[in-house]
Amino acid sequence: MKKSLFLFVLLSLLSLPMQAQEAEPEAAVEEQLTDPRDSVINALTRQIQEMRLTEILMQEQLEQTAMTAREDSLRKIHRQQRIDSLRQVTPGVPVIVDEDTLLLLYASRGGATPERRAKEAIDKIEKLGKSLTFNIDSMYVFDSELSSDIMSGDVVLLSLSDLDGMWQGKTRGELAEDYLGVIRAKVEELQEDYGLRAKLMGVLFAVLIIIVQIILIRLTLLLFRRLYKRIVWAMRTWIRPFVFKGYELLNTRNAARILLLLARILFWIVVLLQLFISIPLLFSIFPETQELTYKLLGYVWNPLKDIGLGIVAYIPNLIKIVIIIICFRYLIRGIRYVANEVAEGHIKLDGFYADWAMPTFQILRALIWCFAVVMIWPLLPSSDSEVFKGVSVFVGLVFSLGSTAIVGNIVSGIVITYMRPFKIGDFVKINGIEGEVVEKTAFVTRLRTMKNEIVTVPNSAIMSSEAVNYSSAAEQRKGVIIHTEVTIGYGVPRETVENLLLDAALSCTKLQKKPAPFVRIRALEDFYVRYEINAYTLNSLQLSACYSELHKAILDHFFEAGVEIMSPHFKAERDGNPVEIPESYLDKEKAKEE
Repeated sequence: MKKSLFLFVLLSLLSLPMQAQEAEPEAAVEEQLTDPRDSVINALTRQIQEMRLTEILMQEQLEQTAMTAREDSLRKIHRQQRIDSLRQVTPGVPVIVDEDTLLLLYASRGGATPERRAKEAIDKIEKLGKSLTFNIDSMYVFDSELSSDIMSGDVVLLSLSDLDGMWQGKTRGELAEDYLGVIRAKVEELQEDYGLRAKLMGVLFAVLIIIVQIILIRLTLLLFRRLYKRIVWAMRTWIRPFVFKGYELLNTRNAARILLLLARILFWIVVLLQLFISIPLLFSIFPETQELTYKLLGYVWNPLKDIGLGIVAYIPNLIKIVIIIICFRYLIRGIRYVANEVAEGHIKLDGFYADWAMPTFQILRALIWCFAVVMIWPLLPSSDSEVFKGVSVFVGLVFSLGSTAIVGNIVSGIVITYMRPFKIGDFVKINGIEGEVVEKTAFVTRLRTMKNEIVTVPNSAIMSSEAVNYSSAAEQRKGVIIHTEVTIGYGVPRETVENLLLDAALSCTKLQKKPAPFVRIRALEDFYVRYEINAYTLNSLQLSACYSELHKAILDHFFEAGVEIMSPHFKAERDGNPVEIPESYLDKEKAKEE
């Protein structure tokens, strides 16, 4: 409505000059006829009208200006309210320099996102702070119509707009001054670490560290050379050979060599420790290499820290393992005490032999420790890891594939123990090997033969073959029977041969008189008779000596009786050849006849 009224008044005023021009000739004529006072009045009237028109125009312009200002203020208020609400849910993009957050950016600028503006500002500030030469007074704020720029010489570090100020609740000029102070302080801080003076001081410290390290290495070398000489002198004076149960395990020269080797290893350990300290110090001087310093220290410190923390964290499980081991050790001690009592005969159990006591104890001990391992296994470090499980399965597979013979011998040893075919000290015959049992283990049995040879027989071989126990028969009332054969021709009476064999057996001191020896005729061959003498003995461990004594007695008795121990394979008359009897016995016969 106001605009239409303004246009109507404006058109009316524009038409007034035209009407005045048309009436100008008539007014001139009338002016000559009218009074001069009327013309003055008309002029004043026109001036008043012009002044009213100007007033109307100025009022309209003021009204428009006020309306525009109110609209602008309302828009700013609404925009500020929207920004305040967005600030609560919108995280700003930080400008982080050297792990220090300097400021936050929220708004875009000239098509650049806040992230890009922050990255560009970080790069420029770091480059400026790490430059060798820099004048802090070259930083200032340049205000233009649309932005306020934080400058360093001709380089724009950061450009701020009105929108940036609104995000921070300030004008862009105030915000630029605040950011200038923050950036200037950070640049000065970087200059203290990266500036020319810092570089020169770092070089001096690096040279000093290198010189000190060289001096330390030389001193260490000098000290260890003296130590080497001391070891050589000790080898000649007080170092003695290491003897264990009469056996020289380590002589003087080898002991000195070991000491020298240990000293050399210690020397390198000391040098490496020095380098481990000096090299990180050398790298820590310059900020550019500080990260490498942390890596070098981490190579040693992190494993040690992890090991230490792992040990501390493992202490509860370690205590559990110790308690389990202690409990099972005392349990085994109790079982051992009972087994010893049974083995010594102090405790007697029906159907349980004394020689079963210790083997049974060994089996129970193995089972108890297996049960203990099952309880301890989950408490071991990383026992639930896939690697640990894989290694366990692999070890079990290898053991099962490669220990078939071992397991067979163990099972055979257990069976032999409870079968009781023999015991330690018995004289046995296994696989054609005769000897005394000197050792029984879970895997093998060892025999000492009559030639004093130690023969090892696997338990599985004993299970698959026969075993003769001479001692068990000798422990009986009659004893074990030894026997030997002689072949005598048909020309010698049977009674004579039997009597001679019985007399020979009865004359042996190692053979029993009761039960009495006896003779059996084993076979009637074509040219001779096969006689077998059998006698009892309790000396199962001296069977070889018993056989030897019996054979000697047979020879003596037959030769004294004039009976040839010969098995003829043909029939022939004597043609003057001498009989097969020793001359000493023939001389005795002649003496008797005379």
